[in-house]
Amino acid sequence: FNSPFGACPACNGLGVRKEFDLDLILPDRDLTLRQEGIAPLGKPRSNWWWSQVDAIARAYDFDYDTPIKDIPKEALDVLLYGSGKQKYEILYTHPNGKSVTYHQTISGIFESLQHYYETTTSSGIREWAESFMNTLPCEACRGGRLREESLAVRFHDKNIADIARMSVLDAHAFFETLELTGRERLIGEQILKEIRSRLTFLLDVGLGYLTLDRSARSLSGGEAQRIRLATQIGTQLVGVMYILDEPSIGLHQRDNHRLIQSLKDLRDLGNTVIVVEHDRDMITSADYIIDLGPGAGEHGGHMIKTGTPRQFLRKNSHKEKTGGTPQYALNGSLTAEYISGKRRIEPPLERRPGNGHALVLEGARGNNLKDVTLSIPLGTFTCITGVSGSGKSSLINETLYLALGKRLMHMKAVPLPYRQIRGLEHVDKVIDIDQTPIGRTPRSNPATYTGVFTHIRDLFASLPESKIRGYKPGRFSFNVSEGSCDACKGDGVRKIEMNFLPDVYVVCDVCNGRRYDRETLAVHFHGKSINDVLNMTVEEAREFFSEIHPIRRKLDTLYDVGLGYIRLGQRATTLSGGEAQRVKLATELSKISTGKTMYILDEPTTGLHFEDVRMLLSVLNRLVDRGNTVIVIEHNLEVIKCADWIVDLGPEGGDEGGYIVAQGTPEAILQSRKSYTAEFLRAELMPQQTKRKASNA
Repeated sequence: FNSPFGACPACNGLGVRKEFDLDLILPDRDLTLRQEGIAPLGKPRSNWWWSQVDAIARAYDFDYDTPIKDIPKEALDVLLYGSGKQKYEILYTHPNGKSVTYHQTISGIFESLQHYYETTTSSGIREWAESFMNTLPCEACRGGRLREESLAVRFHDKNIADIARMSVLDAHAFFETLELTGRERLIGEQILKEIRSRLTFLLDVGLGYLTLDRSARSLSGGEAQRIRLATQIGTQLVGVMYILDEPSIGLHQRDNHRLIQSLKDLRDLGNTVIVVEHDRDMITSADYIIDLGPGAGEHGGHMIKTGTPRQFLRKNSHKEKTGGTPQYALNGSLTAEYISGKRRIEPPLERRPGNGHALVLEGARGNNLKDVTLSIPLGTFTCITGVSGSGKSSLINETLYLALGKRLMHMKAVPLPYRQIRGLEHVDKVIDIDQTPIGRTPRSNPATYTGVFTHIRDLFASLPESKIRGYKPGRFSFNVSEGSCDACKGDGVRKIEMNFLPDVYVVCDVCNGRRYDRETLAVHFHGKSINDVLNMTVEEAREFFSEIHPIRRKLDTLYDVGLGYIRLGQRATTLSGGEAQRVKLATELSKISTGKTMYILDEPTTGLHFEDVRMLLSVLNRLVDRGNTVIVIEHNLEVIKCADWIVDLGPEGGDEGGYIVAQGTPEAILQSRKSYTAEFLRAELMPQQTKRKASNA
């Protein structure tokens, strides 16, 4: 499909086409025209489009306060698809105030959007038009991506598109059981051997649930990394150093041992494998461990402890030798304490029962989901578990979140198919807190994202020196020309374009990275300029602004989520995914809660140490204690065991998944014989239950 000789001419080998979607144009039929019930039109205003709407409203006797569902079908058809040859009387007021009556046909929203999309030279208008489009399978090739004559070639009753749609697991089974005839064996025996070998490598790194035609951009970072790992195992190279950053991301404990064995196979070929990891099994399976710390940011950067797993878990009271060089293991390794069991995250003594209400999603059947009904007790911390590819993201991110977003927040989204949702009256909004950056430019930072910088600017503007000079809060914003450095426009850095290479940022040589002009920096609060404040860590700023309650309150939330070490003005582009997520959580904590918000987090422990996970759980529990509902998709047992309610999907990934195999409290999940999660959770919770019984006795 990458060649014009084989690609489908209708979709150019993409297998899909973009079309305007009625569900995006009419996001909620309970809304009126005044409430933007027809999304592309926006709110009523004086323009040509609304003059046409007026004409249709007069002809069919409805107004701007009529819900979309109550507008006569004939009128709605004219609005959407045009009037054909029928003409309407359109009264239009020109910008100069002159009113003119026109008798003409109406083109309709679909035709107008298509015209804008095809003819505009503005990227903004094109993106606006695309926001009302959805991706659908190409009708010509039915998603096969190839010409009709290419799809006509079949091997064992399957064409190449049929095989590409198989999961790795199904394809492996298909080719393993394949028996070639004499002529086929002559042509394809060596090819078949290579296919089987590569599919086995993909299975060994836990990717059996992926379909062969899965889009590369839809892969998670961990999945993409494991595909590259499978490729390297197949090359059989020797003497190579491989560096992997958290390859276990998104992998269920059941599949962890296969990934670890793949890494060991790579090592046994004669290579060196370096893995940055927080997974307990991965750490204890290593030949050598290097622990950095003791804290994060400015509190880190030291090599705390090194050695083999046995040396690493040994007490630090004696001298060790590593590689012939005497070393003293330093005290203070949190990693060693968590792995040895000396320090652990304890599950709650009691599970929250919730507020008595539930949100019920019925008949979810998108992707591999098998018409499942999901019930979430509101006011609880709920964990969605299951092996990789079992349907967790399809159920939560692509169905529940989009359905709630569309119904509660008028998002332009098309959820996967479902029958209905009950319990919406008990939820007022849904928020997805992910690990995407809080900003993509040097201007974005934790202070601006959390809103604390607004209070700081107000404080500086209220100082006597500012009042004498006539400075307003805007003077202390680096996003406006007044007060910011003329050379870097308030960025603090200057961009050097490298043409075919990524842009390079260097410190501004005029303001030396201070963002502001000399006059603005002359205003001081307790001896500190606005730039000095931005360079403070959260920890330092808490003490500095201890008497300023609005500022201190927001800084306290950043400190409580474990971000005391980051600087207020630290560029968003330098924050890790976990740090960005905690900045978002801190922002939510600092808001006044309604107690009816649903928060959704997809694998929030990615990139987090055991101690960071403990702090994350503390924050999530604070959100729930306010009456909110938190839903987390997770593989990390430290999080799963602390949940109030678990929904486990499976039993396998891909076509063999998509069922809810168990749901209930963690203790109830342990009784399930179908759940792989229960098998691993049992080892975490049973010792705790034994301890509790002993203490109660």
